[in-house]
Amino acid sequence: MNSDATAGGAAAACANTIVIIGAGQAGGWAAQTLRKEGFRGRLVLIGDESHPPHERPPLSKAILAGEAAPESLRLLKPEAFEALSLEWHPAVPVTRIDRAVKSIETANGASIPYDKLILCTGGTARHLAIPGADAAPVHTLRRIEDALALAPVLGPGRAIVVIGGGWIGLEVAATARKRGAGVTVVEAQSRLCERTVPGPVSQHLLALHRSHGTGVMLDASVERITRSPDGRSVVELTDGAKLPCDAIVVGVGLVPNDHLARDAGLECDGGVIVDACCRTSDPDIFAAGDVAVTPNPWAGRRLRLESWQNAQDQGMAAARSALGLAVKYQPLPWFWSDQYDMNLQIYGMPSPAHRVVSRGCAGTASFVLFYLDGNVVKAAIGHNAARDLRFARRLIEQNKTVDAARLSDAEVPMSKL
Repeated sequence: MNSDATAGGAAAACANTIVIIGAGQAGGWAAQTLRKEGFRGRLVLIGDESHPPHERPPLSKAILAGEAAPESLRLLKPEAFEALSLEWHPAVPVTRIDRAVKSIETANGASIPYDKLILCTGGTARHLAIPGADAAPVHTLRRIEDALALAPVLGPGRAIVVIGGGWIGLEVAATARKRGAGVTVVEAQSRLCERTVPGPVSQHLLALHRSHGTGVMLDASVERITRSPDGRSVVELTDGAKLPCDAIVVGVGLVPNDHLARDAGLECDGGVIVDACCRTSDPDIFAAGDVAVTPNPWAGRRLRLESWQNAQDQGMAAARSALGLAVKYQPLPWFWSDQYDMNLQIYGMPSPAHRVVSRGCAGTASFVLFYLDGNVVKAAIGHNAARDLRFARRLIEQNKTVDAARLSDAEVPMSKL
């Protein structure tokens, strides 16, 4: 594989070229799919990270816990990656998309033409805009290097403050506690994961983390970060509380990397807007993964889905669409998180307007909460209930009417519904 960008007139003479910007999970699956679907033209994969395409979920778990090496995250073994016969440009940021001449420009001065372009640029961890945040050893978790930098400070006798009680924050907190560190989670909202799960699930998450010795502070806002006389960091809250610690982890969301698209004049709104074919406002440019904002009939609006499954599936869909194949990408939203011994999965979009039917009790070893519109299941959230959730997914996708009494009866197999 050629790791040197081709520049100038020689590159401009190439035709039948597909360029993928972003070499994470979406970009990796897009590249594989193009070859699988028979594309034999020039395929260029450009990533601003030095690593070949890889998965990110283990960063907050196995990699952070020291239980796996970064190489284990790779989507493809080296020989399979080599077999794709693509031009791989690692650690090369793209600086500009020139739609007029259909080329991209890179930070090392190269110009690479394209016939079709797929944006898989993902997102960047949101940073805190508070005094002291730039001077203190503040960690975020988005890249392999982030996990490798944070892992050494998680251990017995260490005090960690996690700012943000969302999924990344809670997964980091669970891993840190398992490694013996003291952890305090600071969340500005009144409950954990407030934007993504209903109240009973937030309560379950709160009980889970407190049962493992994690301090959780809700309705708590950070004012500044300072240093104590002994050199430790101190997270100061607006109510005057001070939390000395050895490390600070910020998990307050993700900013989509849509700046290239915006500068190129593509339609954007909290990410790159695409249609059900993964096509942007330019018919020769497609987008997939964390950066793409897609119409979703399950939600009744456009969504930007940040999930492992979406990165994979939309990367594949964008590749097929770039080849002119029929694509209608409108996935049922699916999200999962592993914390301690809990596997939590969410299908669909729970709404306060839905009627809630429980199979098992929230807070017990295994349960599923179903969200119904009338007698039709629209969403489901389950804890350690993977098998029941597989059937729940079918109920949602088939838009089937169910008997709520039988749905809540754990003695009635889900397969019978």
